[in-house]
Amino acid sequence: MQRVQRVTSVAAPGWRATLGAYINLMKPHVTVLLLGTTLAAMVVANDGLPSFGIVLATLIGGAMAAGSANAINCYWDRDIDQIMTRTRNRTLPARRATETQALIFGLGLGAASFVILFRFVNLLSAVLAVSAILFYVLIYTMWLKRTTPQNIVIGGAAGAVPVLVGWAAVTNNIGVAALWMFMIIFLWTPPHFWALSLLLKKDYARANVPMLPVVAGERETYRQIILYTLLLIAASLMLFAIHAMGYLYLVAALLLGAGLLIPASILAYKKTLKYARVTFWFSNYYLALLFAVMVVDRVLR
Repeated sequence: MQRVQRVTSVAAPGWRATLGAYINLMKPHVTVLLLGTTLAAMVVANDGLPSFGIVLATLIGGAMAAGSANAINCYWDRDIDQIMTRTRNRTLPARRATETQALIFGLGLGAASFVILFRFVNLLSAVLAVSAILFYVLIYTMWLKRTTPQNIVIGGAAGAVPVLVGWAAVTNNIGVAALWMFMIIFLWTPPHFWALSLLLKKDYARANVPMLPVVAGERETYRQIILYTLLLIAASLMLFAIHAMGYLYLVAALLLGAGLLIPASILAYKKTLKYARVTFWFSNYYLALLFAVMVVDRVLR
């Protein structure tokens, strides 16, 4: 895909605006959800809350890793971010920082993440965090996003790695339960993002990004959302099947799964943006609540 005009000049903001610009590069709303799943994995792996020092170092390192991937993503996607309504107010399109500043910031966060996790947690968690950065940047951002409608399916693996980082931070290995937690996030990502892409279909078409609704049409997108929601529900029940979670989690997983499947099914029937929006927003609550229940279930067992 041909890249469009670059952003090369910026205004000279005050320190508060500068701080806000760099925080914006890290996409904090995304980072918070990733840190929540990381902490949940740590509690499950430890059968309770780990030591404060391990939790703090892991979350700081994890936040830096997520921020690194997101900042470099903003750097690479600065051309299409200028085109899309949803992203044109981000730091680079709005000229609140230069391209070079954004890239250096992203690379610096990644290096700092590795150092913190390696020094204060363990090597495995540091390697996993860096692997997530590399996968998100090299595989998803630079390759898949602009070439295939399966971009978010494969690329979603990067967002699932934080649970492995959290598990490894406590155990220094990757357990079977951690792999199923990874699979839950991996399968959650497509219906979550495809619901959003239905709302932003014109934006993606204008930017020539081959999201599923643009390439395959809305009917196929509805079908894929339901398919992946069913796979997600099945994967969520595996934690009970392998005895990693108890009956409290089982009931919650079934109820939350039904709560996500219902608006997705209504969306496929009524084909309205209203239910695309409902499906998108409930998917956020679904993941947050499911991992919160994992913590409660494990603490109460």
